Amino acid sequence: MTAATVETETVPEPEPEPGAPALHQPRRALIAVGEVVLIALLVPFAVWCWNRGVVHYSYPLPDHPPLESTRFKGNWIGASVGLVTIAGVLLLDAVRQTVLAVRTRGREQGEEPDV
Repeated sequence: MTAATVETETVPEPEPEPGAPALHQPRRALIAVGEVVLIALLVPFAVWCWNRGVVHYSYPLPDHPPLESTRFKGNWIGASVGLVTIAGVLLLDAVRQTVLAVRTRGREQGEEPDV
């Protein structure tokens, strides 16, 4: 019996077109700055929503310390959690945009040596 031979054909990577988008684009830094500004607006708004969602009550009683109670309003707490989640996703994307904006291109890879 003879062993099967497998021929592997290497296909060169196509050259990118002149108008094609590339990963290394310095304008991505502006997008990252815009996202950081949006995060700076979302976090205080989330804190404001959280504070609106927590209400403290105090009922005075004669001859006893006052009765303290706390009420949580789910719509405000949920809005706060949603805003912080959006801010977190924007932070991750801002880091990604920054890395893509400052990353330099790698070296051209030469021909593989014949062994």
